[in-house]
Amino acid sequence: MIGIFDSGYGGLNILKSLLRGLPEYDYLYLGDNARAPYGARSFDVIYQFTLQGVKQLFDFGCSLVLIACNTASARALRSLQQDYLPSHFPNHRLLGIIRPSAEALARIPVGDVANRPRPEITGKVAILGTRETIRSRSYTLELRKLAPSLEVWQQECPIWAALVEAGEITGAGAEWFVQRYLLQLLEQCGKLDRVLLACTHYTALLPLIEKHLPEGLEVLTQAELIVERLVDWLERHPEFETRLPKTGTRRFFTTDDPLHFCLVASDVLGVEVGCETIAID
Repeated sequence: MIGIFDSGYGGLNILKSLLRGLPEYDYLYLGDNARAPYGARSFDVIYQFTLQGVKQLFDFGCSLVLIACNTASARALRSLQQDYLPSHFPNHRLLGIIRPSAEALARIPVGDVANRPRPEITGKVAILGTRETIRSRSYTLELRKLAPSLEVWQQECPIWAALVEAGEITGAGAEWFVQRYLLQLLEQCGKLDRVLLACTHYTALLPLIEKHLPEGLEVLTQAELIVERLVDWLERHPEFETRLPKTGTRRFFTTDDPLHFCLVASDVLGVEVGCETIAID
C-alpha cells in the first residue's frame, strides 16, 4: 500500500488529490491527531513522532510512505532516508513534500530532475508555514539550489494549524490570525509573485488567506502539485511501481477519537469513511 502520514487532518487534502489522480492504488492514511499539531514542537520530538508513524506504516505493509506534513518533512525526512531506511527497511521508500513544492514554487517543470541551478529564474516568492518548517530553512535551502536568483521570503504562522485542527476556520478569530500574519509578511516584502502554503492544514483557510492577499496573487497549495510529481516519480521508478497493489483499498487510522476523525475525513474526501484508533510509540 501507499502510506500517507500526517500530524493530523491536513494530509487528507493530499490524499483527496491522490484518489482523483491515482485512484487505482491502495492507500493507508495515519493521522497522529492526538499529538497534533507538530509545528511548535522541538526538533527531537518531531523526529521521534515521525519515526514512530513511519515505522507503523511500514509494519502495516506500506512499501512507499509519503510524509504529508511539512514540519515532519523538514525536521525528519532527510535523517530517516539516510540513516534509518538503509539499515531497517532497505526495500522501502520514504518521500516528502518539501522538494516537490519547492520545484513548483520555482517553476521547475514536472519531470525535470536535473539538479542544476537556474539563475534565469527570478521574481519574489513567499512561504507560509509552521514555526519549525520556517526555522528549519528547508525551503530556502532547496530554492537556493534550484533557483539562486529567486528572492525568497518566509513567514511563520504558528496558530493556523491549530485553528484547522480545532475546526475554527471561518470565524472572526480565525480571520484575525490570518490577517495578522499576512500583514506582517506584506509589510516586510512588498509585492510578491507567488505564495506557497507550506502546511497542508492551511488549505482549509484558503478563502480567508486569499481575502487578505493582493488580488491576483498566485497562491500555491500542495495537494495538486504533489500528485503531479508523485506520478512522475512512479513513472521514473517502474521497478518499484510494479510492487504496489492496485485494488482500490483505503484504510484510515488515527491516534485520537475515530468518530471525529471519520466526520472530518468524510467531509474532506466527499465519501463516508471508516477509521480505527491506534497507539504508536
